Order: sequence, then structure tokens, then C-alpha cells
Amino acid sequence: MLADVCALLACPQCGDGLDLDSGADGTARTLVCGRGHSFDVARQGYVTLLTGAATKFTGDSPDMIAARVAFLDSGHFAPLMDAVADAVTGTTDRDDRPRILEIGAGTGHYLARVLDASPSAHGIGLDVSKPAARRLARAHPRGAAVVADVWRQLPVRDRALTHVLSVFAPRNAAEIDRVLAERGTLVVLTPTERHLAELVDLLGMVRVDDRKVERLGDTVSGRFDRIGRTPVEVRMSLSHRDIENLVGMGPSARHLTPERRAETIATLPEPFTVTASVVVSTYRRTTTGG
Repeated sequence: MLADVCALLACPQCGDGLDLDSGADGTARTLVCGRGHSFDVARQGYVTLLTGAATKFTGDSPDMIAARVAFLDSGHFAPLMDAVADAVTGTTDRDDRPRILEIGAGTGHYLARVLDASPSAHGIGLDVSKPAARRLARAHPRGAAVVADVWRQLPVRDRALTHVLSVFAPRNAAEIDRVLAERGTLVVLTPTERHLAELVDLLGMVRVDDRKVERLGDTVSGRFDRIGRTPVEVRMSLSHRDIENLVGMGPSARHLTPERRAETIATLPEPFTVTASVVVSTYRRTTTGG
């Protein structure tokens, strides 16, 4: 809920802290900073903290969000979610109350799994897509949804967070460094070249760069030290509907016509075995970071 994380947020126009104004019924209405900048809370419960020129990035569409909800609800990626949750609980001090931001949070499934594993934690799911934010707002009672662009200044106060999560999402290392507390933790899930390999050529899906994990290290070098690396590989037995949702929830959905996708999927045996292969990397903010 926004009320629980309001103290972590910052005005995207001036950087001041934000307060939550509620209506007579207690419903969150507006976030307001000391300089008078205000941001209305949508009736679905999310707030847009994206100002200035329109973002150049295209967020996930309602159809992509629906496909992602259907696929992630099926449980096939549960081991990936568990690995992210383990990375957070394994880097949380016993007396700490985790304050977590997931960038590019999509439907909020990963953030919700982390919050379930950390009963004292509160979280913010950030995404540039309003359809995603609508789903994020109801993903977990201790989570809040914010529309913002990860490549701009994050609407979060300096050193406010214990953890930042990036799951199949872009990373702005400088901003992550700014918002993490001293010795804060960055948890990143990246696909390997084997991820969904059985479908990549068959369905013209976006291919994973086989140096993705190596390039991740280059991106955060000088700001973060890697303290953990957990490979996760799962053989999934998928129905045709599962495959349709899996392809439809990602960037490949923009490169294939629905008709072509359906025709190709119909030729596959059912169930069809597909490999999920990722690495969960854990980084600790260095004391010399910016």
C-alpha cells in the first residue's frame, strides 16, 4: 500500500519527500511534496511519478500483462521466484525491516513472492506501463505500485532501500546505487543462452545475448561487489496455452503476428518441454560507491 512506503518516495520534479493525502473515507487520493507538487493516485491504487517529456520506452500492453499473469499463475517459474526470494532473505539482517524496490516489476509476481518470504518487508513495484501498474497495485498488501521510467531519476529518496530487484529488466546502476542504503543489496535475475532455447528459433523469439551475465558485471562494476551467484535451470512441461502465454508475455509478442504464432504452436507436441535457465546474481553496494 502507498501509505506504507510513502516515506521512501521522492517528488520526481524536485526530489523532496512526499506525503499522502487521503479522502474522508481513508482512501489514498494524492501524493504531495513540500513545494506543492502533487500526484493523483489512480482509483486502481497506483500513482504515476513520471513527469516532463514523454518516455521513449513502450511499456507492456494489456494483452502482454494478461498473458504474463496467466503464465506466472501457472507456477512454471516458481523456482525462479523462490531463488529471488532466497537471495533477499539471505542478505537481510535479523533485526532489519527490508525496504524493497523492484524495477520493471511487471505483474508483481516476483515482488509478491519476496514479500511473502519476508513478513516484515514492504515493497515498491515500479514499471513504465500503466496496465502493469494496475496489476501491481493488487499484487500484495505490503506492496505499492508506481509508474516511472528506470532510465530517469528514480522517484525514491537517497539511501532509502535495503534491496533493489531487477528481474528480466533493465538496470540504471547509478540510480540504484543512489537509492540503496549503505551496504544495500542488488538482486538481478538474467537469462542464460539456454533460456527458452527450444522456442527461440521455432517462434522467432528474441535471442539472449550469451554474454548477458558478463555484461551485467561490467555495468555494475565500481558500484557493487558480487557476493552470490545462483544458477537455476528447470525443464518445464508446457501445454499449447502455456506456450502461447509465454511467448505473448515478452518482447517477442511484438515481432510475431498472433496468427503465425498460433499456427506454429499448433504443430508442437503437447505437452512440450521447454527449458527455463537463469542466473540470480546478488551484489552488495560498496562503501566507495557514488
